[in-house]
Amino acid sequence: MKLIYTKNNILRGILIYSAGDTIATLIRGELLPLRILGMMLLGGTVYAFEVPNYFIWIDQKVKHLKHKKTIKTVLALCYFNPIWIARHIFFIQLFSHEKIGWFILNIGFKSFIGALPISIFGNFIIQNLIPIKFRFLASAVFSGLLAIYYALSAVYLS
Repeated sequence: MKLIYTKNNILRGILIYSAGDTIATLIRGELLPLRILGMMLLGGTVYAFEVPNYFIWIDQKVKHLKHKKTIKTVLALCYFNPIWIARHIFFIQLFSHEKIGWFILNIGFKSFIGALPISIFGNFIIQNLIPIKFRFLASAVFSGLLAIYYALSAVYLS
């Protein structure tokens, strides 16, 4: 498999991941410039590289299988798992100069379970209705919306 890392995905990662996270922090009444810069760095490097390549890998693995749509959705959910979420939260904590510890794994697990119904639906759409060229963009927007959802939940449901 040839790995991709394009200027478009770098720019999309920088803009979308930082925008979603910034909206979430503003909802919570915060504005953290270092966190914004950190999310820009994360979105334009790690996420702009690994997410599109994983989506390409998914397409290649299911090419000759039955029930492609279901398997693609499950594989996307396996990727964006509680540990992936915990890693994302780790970076948020790091960029925000907040406490880092094993509790982040618990938050990742609870976040994954709490958003599972919407994640199944969102990942089904992304993996099966969006062309591969735009899947990273769609996934980044979806992640940004989930970040906003988590911020609203923390403010209004706590």
